[in-house]
Amino acid sequence: MKLYLEDGTSYAGEAFGHNGPATGEAVFATGMTGYVESLTDPSFAGQILVCTYPLIGNYGVPSPDVFESSRIHVAGLVVSEYSANYSHHDALQSLDSWLKAHKIPALTGVDTRAITKRLRERGVMLGQLNRGKPGAFEDPNRENLVARVSPKEIRVYGDGPLKIVLVDCGSKENIVRSLVRPGITLTRVPWNYDFTNDEYHALVLSNGPGDPEMCGPTVTHIRTAMRAGKPILGVCLGNQLLALAAGGSTYKLKYGHRSQNQPCIESATGRCYITSQNHGFAVDASTLSSGWSVWFTNANDGSVEGIRHSTKPWRSVQFHPESSPGPTDTAWIFDEFLNGLPKQIRI
Repeated sequence: MKLYLEDGTSYAGEAFGHNGPATGEAVFATGMTGYVESLTDPSFAGQILVCTYPLIGNYGVPSPDVFESSRIHVAGLVVSEYSANYSHHDALQSLDSWLKAHKIPALTGVDTRAITKRLRERGVMLGQLNRGKPGAFEDPNRENLVARVSPKEIRVYGDGPLKIVLVDCGSKENIVRSLVRPGITLTRVPWNYDFTNDEYHALVLSNGPGDPEMCGPTVTHIRTAMRAGKPILGVCLGNQLLALAAGGSTYKLKYGHRSQNQPCIESATGRCYITSQNHGFAVDASTLSSGWSVWFTNANDGSVEGIRHSTKPWRSVQFHPESSPGPTDTAWIFDEFLNGLPKQIRI
């Protein structure tokens, strides 16, 4: 099997997982662990994931309790060295058998350092995994990927007096785990659900895949919530959606941020936090209107990692404070958001 990139380069290796082709956007992730969480992260929908860490599969696949969604979302997987012999007390099956069950093809025995260097220099490219000659490349960003991964039904967690709406654009399960606390009713709604006439006290915007410009209905509903003065917290894609609702704009990054080691500097304190990230788009700081400021900045490339309003209860971060897999440096953001709610509805 080979990984073919749209610039004409190809990388031959040994196939594992599903015996079939895959097409998507080739991206790389620099995490040293957490391949199970990454593969089940809906933000990877439509992408062929290249893992820079050389050894993948060594601890197998554990119980679905730790998954970030109910299924694998990557289109394909590329690793330097797949470990068929796994060992971990929580492991229920091998990575190979899991990929086969979800019909996800994978490639091993290739120089992922060379692939990563190529993607860093040229930027993310369309790619495909194929045993024969390459076919037509398909751009997943032409599709509304959020609509693909967002749930179709509403789910409710808890029965407390504080009512929070989570707009699920492809939410990681750890966002739900971070918000489900005593005294809270969390209502998880589809990406385009009109929650504006529902009874709720605060709004959380989840992560998700693809271009935020595809989420027009969501942006419209966020603007209605802003006019009503509702407290809002955005995470990852939610950061971009909040910026769009506030009149800002977004742009596509050259190769995105996908790792658990992105350094982000908080503007007010100058403190640097190590964060977990998975996104290909970012907020354009120059388009933020009066009252808005940059909350966090990426120390590597200077991109916006969070915004907040000076007088209104609106804020968002580009990284994942729920951090699954870690680190947990910014888990306090959920506490700050909940503790900042008006006293009459605070837990």
